[in-house]
Amino acid sequence: MPVTAAPRRAPAVVAHRRAALVWVVALSAYAAAVFHRSSLGVTGVDAADRFGINAAALATFSVAQLAVYAAMQVPVGVLLDRYGSRRLLLVGGTLMVAGQLCFALATDVGLAVTGRVLVGLGDAMTFISVLRLVAFWFPGRRNPLLVQLTGALGQLGAVLGAVPLVALLHATGWSTAFLVAAGLGATTVTMVAVAVRNSPDRGVPAAPPPALALVRRRLVEAWAHPGTRLGLWTHFVTPFSGAVFALLWGYPFLVQGQGLAPTTAASLITLMIIAGIGFGPGIAQLCARHPFHRSALVLSLVAVTATVWTAVLVWPGPAPRWLLVLLVLALALNGPGSMIGFDYARTSNPVHRMGSATGIVNVGGFVASIVLVLVVGVVLDLATPAGHTAPTLDAFRWAFALQYPLWALGVVQVLRYRTANRRHAAAQAAQTGAAPSGDPGQ
Repeated sequence: MPVTAAPRRAPAVVAHRRAALVWVVALSAYAAAVFHRSSLGVTGVDAADRFGINAAALATFSVAQLAVYAAMQVPVGVLLDRYGSRRLLLVGGTLMVAGQLCFALATDVGLAVTGRVLVGLGDAMTFISVLRLVAFWFPGRRNPLLVQLTGALGQLGAVLGAVPLVALLHATGWSTAFLVAAGLGATTVTMVAVAVRNSPDRGVPAAPPPALALVRRRLVEAWAHPGTRLGLWTHFVTPFSGAVFALLWGYPFLVQGQGLAPTTAASLITLMIIAGIGFGPGIAQLCARHPFHRSALVLSLVAVTATVWTAVLVWPGPAPRWLLVLLVLALALNGPGSMIGFDYARTSNPVHRMGSATGIVNVGGFVASIVLVLVVGVVLDLATPAGHTAPTLDAFRWAFALQYPLWALGVVQVLRYRTANRRHAAAQAAQTGAAPSGDPGQ
């Protein structure tokens, strides 16, 4: 009986599976980065005890991490356009592993801060590298959904950085917990090395990296487009409240200010992360169906967050549990809302300068987060009465009230660059004699 050859898979099916594999592994690398980034959030109280520091000094850990992240976004965007996603994911993952090793072994503030700096440096290389892979491996019509899914599912790393990390820390101790974190990071670096490629065109010889002069010109062109700046301010105004809550000050606020048990506080932060994963695809669908109204969605999300925070801050005494649940659900909208900024970068720039434009946009939210992390720590120390070993609820109220100036600045700038983007689209349409294409930022 003759042997029948196995049917060959259609090239389109193989290409689809390869793209899915690349995305899943890159997503795992981003989830690991989020885990490393957020690992300080639920261990802040333990870190203050371990290193014998106050709230302002504890804030320097997160500020160092976030400042490096924000400062590296534009340089990383340039490197991404020059060298591609795979190299940056490998280097970034290795730096984060080194950072967690430093944090695991640190007994003094200096080495601990060094660890957070390394985490921030590696983290800076990760997310925009994944977005560039999405742009190269998938058709444009699928980009909004995949970007939202990447941002949302990546937050599963923060879920690991909440209740499981707290349980591991209290069961095994500081060093063991962060050595396990470093091991998780090393695993994802290995996966990236095996599975990720920069583009589907594997058989085509790689083009030489563009000259630095060309890269600089692309960066200038990306910055000059008002759609990129609209994306920057969208990313500024949407994520900082939820990011600061998850990265550092939410856990102390819930435990020390609201009087919740540590496991309850960690569970609320986990709820916030899981809800954000659920909200992401819905926001992506709204953006895809109503691309001319993305900025209206951004402003609505900011209004919801500010309104719920106001209710929590003015409530006499500790807020009821249902209101705290409502708060974390409102904060869960922040991360998916910030992804709209990257959609502006995508629709405003050609793919060859996507890294530069995405890096510019990604600066926004982390600059706002740095400012808020730092000022919350300073205000907590100033507003805590003498003799108290932990901040009071009133101290937390004063500290979190500093979010309102940041929201006001961001809203004004979103409105400003929405108008500029409309004018730019109208001018382009007038030159070509065609109807405006893309999204004028309405």
